[in-house]
Amino acid sequence: MKKRTKIIATVGPSSDSVETLYEMIRAGVNLFRMNFSHGTHQEHDRILANIREAIARSGLVVGILQDICGPKIRIGKLDNIFHLQSGDHIEFVKEEIIGTQVGEGHYRLSLNQPEILDKLELGNAIYLYDGVIQAIITEVGDHIIATVKNSGQLSSKKGVNFPNTPLGIEIITPKDHEDMRWGVENGVDFMAISFVQNADDMKKARTIIDSFGGKQQLIAKIEKFDAVENIDEILDASDGLMVARGDLGIEVPYYEVPAIQKRLIQKGMERGKPVITATQMLLSMTEKETATRAEISDVANAVLDGTDAVMLSEESAVGHHPVLAIQTMQNTIIATEKIYPFYLFDRFVNCNTTDIVEESMVRLAKHLDAKAIFAVTTSGTSVKKLSRYRPNKPIYAVTHSDTTARSLTLVWGVVPAFCFTPISPDASRGELLFDIIKSGIERNFIDLDSTYILTAGDPVGQSGLTNTIRILRRYEMEYFLNLFKQEK
Repeated sequence: MKKRTKIIATVGPSSDSVETLYEMIRAGVNLFRMNFSHGTHQEHDRILANIREAIARSGLVVGILQDICGPKIRIGKLDNIFHLQSGDHIEFVKEEIIGTQVGEGHYRLSLNQPEILDKLELGNAIYLYDGVIQAIITEVGDHIIATVKNSGQLSSKKGVNFPNTPLGIEIITPKDHEDMRWGVENGVDFMAISFVQNADDMKKARTIIDSFGGKQQLIAKIEKFDAVENIDEILDASDGLMVARGDLGIEVPYYEVPAIQKRLIQKGMERGKPVITATQMLLSMTEKETATRAEISDVANAVLDGTDAVMLSEESAVGHHPVLAIQTMQNTIIATEKIYPFYLFDRFVNCNTTDIVEESMVRLAKHLDAKAIFAVTTSGTSVKKLSRYRPNKPIYAVTHSDTTARSLTLVWGVVPAFCFTPISPDASRGELLFDIIKSGIERNFIDLDSTYILTAGDPVGQSGLTNTIRILRRYEMEYFLNLFKQEK
């Protein structure tokens, strides 16, 4: 096992050919991200087909994450570039207009979501162009007037943030609704929901997915200040988190982002829910062949924080060296994990019998110096809980479900290695062990001279029922191989 922390790569014009996607998988990609802020469904159809062809060629289990655009707030079209200076005034109007300069140091423009203006108050901050230009509201009425605090150039359609204003907007737009339908119909594994504010946002997303008959894992993108405040309820309603540091670094003071990242990763680990660390991890490699030392340190620190996955955005989507960027991230992860503090016991509250069994199994694997852990799972939940203890051994997921196997591509230290035909309720534990041992030997996952730990639920195939730990050494493995050899 080369690495435990997973790599997500965004697919774009630089990387959407089958050949490049295949090379990215071989370089270490575990999931591909499809960014639905750009492109048509027809274009996404082509990219998805290429991704799946590359995955099939690789013979590996690779996940697909669909990133839903969400209600990105932007200014409207401008008749020219605004050259703003400190002390200038920007007037925000509710009508849709072409922005223009209406006087000395006075500019007028509109937003793509004008209803937000009714929620603003005196003293609220408005950040434009991803935080490059900052302004403070100094007049509230039919129009909103904000005073510019620093100089900068503003052009059409740039993003707008309101870092200390709870907006309470609907985060799933009509476009998102249709994109989510596309995701369900095309069987993506994960959906990332943008600009989440609270648990209700994630519950609405789940309701939409359910209405289409989907079972996708839902990832809450944490990029709003109120999402940080509501993180516990958001986690309860989600299958995982993405620390989206771009917008988050505008919504909260930039110097608070590292501490927030650490806190969110820890909370995800406590609940056995994966966390993605994203944005500008190797940004210089969009253009250059090498990363800066600061970027390498950023990736390494995310690994040491315990993140389940690190994500590339521009670097792999539009960058000149997508495969090299992945190799750089892979090498950094492998080097950093040499000093990773494995076996995180006594950090988590064991809420039920299953939690206790899983912790006991990881402790047993450590004390027996087992070569690997095999976890038989129906839904993947027990394997995610196993992962949070961060064993210094591979966790091989054994499942009858391809969907479950792909859902585990995001989880730290888990190799979705075995996919079997569904086991009947009448199947014996011995038959299951025979299949695992035989397949493991044939695929070089199992060496008869090593020790392994296996966990499962009894009866077989019941979701959420982990109640069995078995030690597998040469004697036990040969016993089950001989016992069922004739029957098979």
